[in-house]
Amino acid sequence: MLNPNLPEQEILKEVLQPLLEDFQYWFNRSRTMLETEDIPFLDSQQQANLLERLVTAQQEVSTAQLMFQATEGKAGVELEVLLPWHHLLTECW
Repeated sequence: MLNPNLPEQEILKEVLQPLLEDFQYWFNRSRTMLETEDIPFLDSQQQANLLERLVTAQQEVSTAQLMFQATEGKAGVELEVLLPWHHLLTECW
């Protein structure tokens, strides 16, 4: 559990940085699968659409990671931005 006495910037580093890394990991795995395999329960258009949304989300996460690094952990990510990434991952699982 997180130490409640940590300053906000440290909490961001403890929580946000690994979360963004997890998004990248799972988006990459899903992307690889969609690029290399036919998914039997998706038609080709659905699979292409899901792949396109994954690529966009990966770019968004990369941008968030760059901003986080450029501000030395002082910039967070709004929940309204994180939720669509989470929903996209649940579609991929």
